[in-house]
Amino acid sequence: MPRKGGRRVEQCASSQPFGWHFEEPICNVTTGGTFPLIARYGACVNKLCRAWPGPRPIYNIAMHAETSTVVAAAALKPALRVHELCKSYGDRRIVDGLSFAIAPGECYGLLGPNGAGKTTTLRALLGLTPFDSGTVEVLGFEVPAQAQDARRRIGVVPQMDSLDPDFTVAENLLVFGRYFGMRDADIRARIPELLEFAALTAKRNDRINTLSGGMKRRLTLARAMVNDPDVIVLDEPTTGLDPQARHLVWERLRALLGQNKTILLTTHFMDEAERLCGRVGVIDHGHLVAEGAPHELIGQHLEPYVVEVYGDGGERWLAEHRHTLPARIEVSGETAFCYTDEPAPVVAALHGRHDVRYLQRPANLEDLFLRMTGRDMREGT
Repeated sequence: MPRKGGRRVEQCASSQPFGWHFEEPICNVTTGGTFPLIARYGACVNKLCRAWPGPRPIYNIAMHAETSTVVAAAALKPALRVHELCKSYGDRRIVDGLSFAIAPGECYGLLGPNGAGKTTTLRALLGLTPFDSGTVEVLGFEVPAQAQDARRRIGVVPQMDSLDPDFTVAENLLVFGRYFGMRDADIRARIPELLEFAALTAKRNDRINTLSGGMKRRLTLARAMVNDPDVIVLDEPTTGLDPQARHLVWERLRALLGQNKTILLTTHFMDEAERLCGRVGVIDHGHLVAEGAPHELIGQHLEPYVVEVYGDGGERWLAEHRHTLPARIEVSGETAFCYTDEPAPVVAALHGRHDVRYLQRPANLEDLFLRMTGRDMREGT
């Protein structure tokens, strides 16, 4: 049975297109080229490699748990590239030598606490904020010199909805399409598809002030698609939404990835980034402090299990057991976070106590985020 990237694959002529069937979940992506390519399961990876001119690229593959996609590393031109970006306001350096690249069809999460430089970076790559040094390239266009050309192929979902309350749902899409120089006939032809995508067909002629928060957010996402962009920039797209609305937005974003759209996502919801992003970059004080697939970063920087201990007796319990527990302990407020390879001894030390409560769970991306950036509130948050 052949192996690719150190993981078992089964060659099968009939079960999958191009003859590849994945026998088991594959993880721990190690890039053999320069940038990862998100491709549909099975077929696209092999289409890429068989069509490659000359020697086939070295690549490794990985199953993405949420989207059933395959990550293939190959030396491809990125859809978006930021290199050594620097930006200061007065004496304060906001972005300090930041570099990252996003492959076509990839969802990349740019994560960081308030004031880390995320918004400044987004504005720089859209050509809205001049930067001091470094380079930004979007879809082959250099920014800011060719920012206007780049923006024609970008869709933006801003942090705050900016829908026009004087227009109906459909009219908002029509007017926004005109900003891209699209003909009214072409925009009107796209409106039914966009409304169906946003699950707003029945609201076509409704005014904006009659929509719920979730409906407005979905309309903003549909509006960002009016020009059929290749790159979509999402700035905290689900802030303020209830769980049902968040899940519907996630579903729509996964559909866009299925269309090979490239997504740059900023969010403070770590579960959102963990679900949607093939890779994340964590920035702090303008620096990139960690980058990679979420599950890989968690495995590299954290113990696999967390026991959260809280309650009136938590401080007393911690004083009694801190030096005997096989765990690294962080305290935030009234909660002790016990990071450990062996949760059983920690749980045993809690047995029979009625003055504390606890929660045992796997380590997640929020734990990684706090490990990389700290638990202290930032000034101005």
